[in-house]
Amino acid sequence: MTAIGVPIKILHEAEGHIITLETVIGEVYRGKLVEAEDNMNCQMADVTVTLRDGRSHTLDNVFVRGSSLRFVILPDMLKNAPMFKNIGRAQKGAHGMGLGDIQPTSGPRGRGSAFRGGIRGRGGAVRGRGGPFRG
Repeated sequence: MTAIGVPIKILHEAEGHIITLETVIGEVYRGKLVEAEDNMNCQMADVTVTLRDGRSHTLDNVFVRGSSLRFVILPDMLKNAPMFKNIGRAQKGAHGMGLGDIQPTSGPRGRGSAFRGGIRGRGGAVRGRGGPFRG
C-alpha cells in the first residue's frame, strides 16, 4: 500500500469547508466539500456552478471526478495544517525515507571493470591468456 501525499491530505482536511474546483473543460464549482477521496474525487453540497460561457447554476449535490480537475482553491485557514509543519522540517535538512546522501564511488563500476584492472574472478587466468584446462 502506498502512502498518500501532502496535497491529498490537505484536500481531506478541507472536508466541511467551502472550496472552489476548476475542471479541465473550464467549469468552476464553488461549495461545501462533503467528501474527498484519495484519487481526488470530490463530493460537494450547496454548489454554484459557473459554466465556460459565464452562466451560473445552483445545485444541491455535485460529484466531480478527480481526473477532470485542473486546480483546487482551498480555504486560507489550511495554511496552518500540521502537514505543512512536516514539510518545513524536511527542508531544514531532515532526510525522509529516500536514498539519503549519495556519495560518488571512487572507482569504475560494472562487471567488466574488474578484469580491466588485472583483478581476477573465480580462479584461473583471464580468458585468452591460457587457463587451468590442460588437454
